[in-house]
Parts: sequence; structure tokens; C-alpha cells
Amino acid sequence: MDKSMIKGMALGGLAMVVLGAGAVGGYQTLTQPRHAEVVAVKEVTTTVSTPREVCENVAVRRQAPVKDEHRVAGTLIGGVAGGLLGSTIGKGSGNTVATVAGAVAGGYAGNQVQKNMQQSDTVTTTEQRCRTVQDKSQKLLGYDVTYRLNGQEAVVRTDFKPGATLPVKDGKVDTTPPAQS
Repeated sequence: MDKSMIKGMALGGLAMVVLGAGAVGGYQTLTQPRHAEVVAVKEVTTTVSTPREVCENVAVRRQAPVKDEHRVAGTLIGGVAGGLLGSTIGKGSGNTVATVAGAVAGGYAGNQVQKNMQQSDTVTTTEQRCRTVQDKSQKLLGYDVTYRLNGQEAVVRTDFKPGATLPVKDGKVDTTPPAQS
């Protein structure tokens, strides 16, 4: 055998090994599944709380401002009325005692009447009262997809709701959203 024949056989053998390995790889690529079967799809959500201010007008009753804090008007009017009433009772020095006693009692009574009137004197105003309430809503996070590939089940989260199958690339499920048309 000559050298060129040996070289030719070596190169031919090497080419057969390379082509054979490529054929096995190509066969494996051809026999790998292109889709995984979707078994179940579950929406994944979260509760979102959004604050919002609510205001309303409320009627508020308050005691009216007092103009005569010391109730001088009630005391004077009561004292004069009591003194006049007391002066009609008794004669002589008893008349003076009755007038003074009537003035004192009338002054006290007038003071107390004015006090009661001031306490029951109210003013109603409208005030705006605000409070914060929480609005609750659901936000979609994605989908937990249970799929079957090569007889085994697994779960993957996607941003989109899949159909009956998921694409498989290089032996793994592809979770890239499909192109919008």
C-alpha cells in the first residue's frame, strides 16, 4: 500500500466519524418534541391597596360665644325685680329688710337664669371632615402553567395566558410571549 492510499483511508474514516456524529445529533434534534402539552393554567394575582381621601360636610353644634361672661345684665335685672317685689312686703324697717332680701334673691335668680340661657344658646356651623379609605383591587401578576414534556409534568410562570401548548427550544419550554399580530 502506498502512502496516498493510507492517507485517503484515514481521511475517509475521519469523514465517516464526523458525518456519523452529525447524523446522530441531527436525529436527536429531529426527534425532540417541539411543543409541551399545557395541563393546567392558574392566574396569579395580588391584592393592591390604594389610599383615597373622602371628605364630607358635617353640621357641628357649639355653644355660642358669651357676650356677658359675668352675667351682669341678669344679675341687675333680677336684683331690680326682686327689690321691687320685696318693697311691696312689710312696713317700716321690715320693708327695708324685705327690699334688700328681695334684691339679693332676685339678683341671684337673674344670674342663674342668664347662665342657663347662655349654656343653651348654640350655633350650628358646617365643617368639612376628611378621612382616608383604602380601595382594594386585584392585580394580575402572571400565570402558573403546568405542562407535560417527555412524560413529566412541571410548572412555569408566564406573563401571558398560553394556549393548548408551549413551544420547546433546545429541549426546554420557551416562555417568551408570542408575537402580537
